[in-house]
Amino acid sequence: MNFEEAHDAWIRHHLQRRTGERKGRLERGHSHGEELFARKVWWPLFGQFDHLHPEYEVPDWRGRSYFADFAWLPGHVKLLFEVKGYGPHVRDMDRLKYCAELNRETFLHGMGFGVLSFAYDDVEQRPELCVSLLRMALSRYLPGRAPVSRALLAEKEIIRLALQLARPVRPVDVSAHFEIDPKSASLMLRKMCDKGILIPIARGASQRVVQYELVPGRVDGFLAL
Repeated sequence: MNFEEAHDAWIRHHLQRRTGERKGRLERGHSHGEELFARKVWWPLFGQFDHLHPEYEVPDWRGRSYFADFAWLPGHVKLLFEVKGYGPHVRDMDRLKYCAELNRETFLHGMGFGVLSFAYDDVEQRPELCVSLLRMALSRYLPGRAPVSRALLAEKEIIRLALQLARPVRPVDVSAHFEIDPKSASLMLRKMCDKGILIPIARGASQRVVQYELVPGRVDGFLAL
């Protein structure tokens, strides 16, 4: 089944199960930006629409209905996805709308929903970036394709640590994070260099390796293993 067939069947499935405004919102709201996300981001990553709900209704902090572009509800997690254009979400937004959007996202977080937002421009022009970021975000919720060793789990955690630090990671960072000795931390980082995940960075006249940098393009695929 190609994208068009799967997408049409998916939308029909949800339309048949909705009435009133929930049905009308799906008919009106699932437009170009949402279809583009489904085509260029979700479909290349999953090749199906299981557990993905278009124009999903949730209440905001005032008790009013709010329709997220998508909700992913596999049973053990609740995530909402939004495709945001620069005009309505930045250029044309006044202070009250800005406050309302932040309040809504905070309320949804309190209700157990995670909210992931994607810029329309990225979905349209840089969908591979959106695929990589979505894969990384969902990797913690998806079961592995095969049993994962403790060493591989540790390497994934080091990648996430480096991303959180937003700078080259040092053995002392890994040592503190895992509560292990510095020698073991250095050994883990060197093994990740051998796999092409990290690049060693040398400093000083002695050119001693003191920190390690993530290799661009390798991170998202490794986290998805």
